[in-house]
Amino acid sequence: MAKTKRAEKSHRSALDKAEQILRGAIPEFLKNGYACTSMDKVAKAAGVSKQTLYSHFTDKEGLFTALVKRIATKKYNFVCSQPLEGEPKEVLRNLADRILTENINDSEYLEFVRLIIAESGNYPDLSKLFLSQIAKPAVEIVTKYLQENQELNLEDPEATARIFVGSLVYFILNQKLLHGIEIMPMKADRYIDSLVALIEKKDKINSDNFKNE
Repeated sequence: MAKTKRAEKSHRSALDKAEQILRGAIPEFLKNGYACTSMDKVAKAAGVSKQTLYSHFTDKEGLFTALVKRIATKKYNFVCSQPLEGEPKEVLRNLADRILTENINDSEYLEFVRLIIAESGNYPDLSKLFLSQIAKPAVEIVTKYLQENQELNLEDPEATARIFVGSLVYFILNQKLLHGIEIMPMKADRYIDSLVALIEKKDKINSDNFKNE
C-alpha cells in the first residue's frame, strides 16, 4: 500500500512538472516563434533544469506537440461539455455559441493560432498537427450529430459540418486576428442565427423537393 501511494505521488509530481514546463513554454513560443525558441529558453522560463526538461520532452518538436494536445484537450472538453441532444436548431446554435465564446476572447489561443499560421510555410507539420488535433475532431463531432438527425435531410452531412465549423473559424479569424471588428464588425448572435438558418433552409428545401417527387 505504501509503495502504491509513493508511486501515485511520484506520478502526480511528474504531471505537475510537465504542466509547469508547458506553461513556461507557451509564452516563449508566442514571443520568439517556433524556429527561434530553444529548449534552453524554455527551461529558463519554466524554472527547471535542462535535465528535467529533457526528462519530460525529448526535443522541441515533442514539446510543441504536447502543447497542441494540451490546447486541443481543453477546447474539446469545453465544446463537448454539453451533449448534442435536442432540437437541431437549438443544438447547433448552442454549439456555435460555445465555440465562439470559448475562442474569440482567448488571447493566448488566438496568438497560438497566429503562430501556427505564420510558421506553416516552413513547418507544415505544425499546421497539420493543429488541424488533426483541433479542427478535425470538431468536424467529426458535428458530422456525427448531423448524420444521426436524419430529419435534417442533408445531402452531405460531412460537408455541412465543415461549412459550419469553417464559418465559425472564419468569424474568429476575421474579427480578431485580422482586426475585422474595426473594419467590418458583426455581432456574434447575428452571425450564428444566420449560419443555423442556412442549414435549416437547406433542410426545408430538401423536404419540399421530396414531397414534390
